[in-house]
Amino acid sequence: MKTWITIIFSGLLLSAHASAGIVEEKDCGSCHRLHPEDAEKVFTAPDLHYAGNKFQPKWLKQFLKNPEVIRPAGFITNSGFSQIANLSPHSSYTEQEANTLTDILMDLKISTLSPVTSEPLSKGLRAKIKYQFERTFGCISCHQSLNLAGKVRGGISGPSLVNAGNRLQAEWVAGWLNDPEVYMVKGRMPRYKMDPTTLSQFTRFIMTLKKENIK
Repeated sequence: MKTWITIIFSGLLLSAHASAGIVEEKDCGSCHRLHPEDAEKVFTAPDLHYAGNKFQPKWLKQFLKNPEVIRPAGFITNSGFSQIANLSPHSSYTEQEANTLTDILMDLKISTLSPVTSEPLSKGLRAKIKYQFERTFGCISCHQSLNLAGKVRGGISGPSLVNAGNRLQAEWVAGWLNDPEVYMVKGRMPRYKMDPTTLSQFTRFIMTLKKENIK
């Protein structure tokens, strides 16, 4: 019995090692920050050391298989440098590679986030938050979004929010809106200091932004 347990355990270790090896094989760490302690090194692609907090696994797998440009004007590195260029989509991976990379990336977390209610916004409240999103807080000046008619509009200096409801975790959205410096010390995202009710409503509104709602 001990022999079989040893064989099974050894097999699991080898499998885990092989899975982790794909990160080195694809050289993900040369562009993306994968570990919080790598704060001094300058990277040329967005941080991924909190990917497990930020992304929804279903979207991440699909992105790795069929990438799309999310930041058309570039991005801010951990050093504060703004990369402005006509960016090409990320490298694509096979189904198996995408599954393995997603499993690894979803394990990268830097915090335990508070749960966010999934209660849908009423039609009237959604219209109110949409107005605040576009006018009061000016989010639309930096981010592409969907208006109430389902049309894409907005700026491109920040990442697109057109499919945010499928791409991002609600808990991460709330954490980012409340304290963006936790994730990006030198970023350009304003800290709005929203009250808890507004923060919850904004998060729930952003989670309604999905590509399937484009008209």
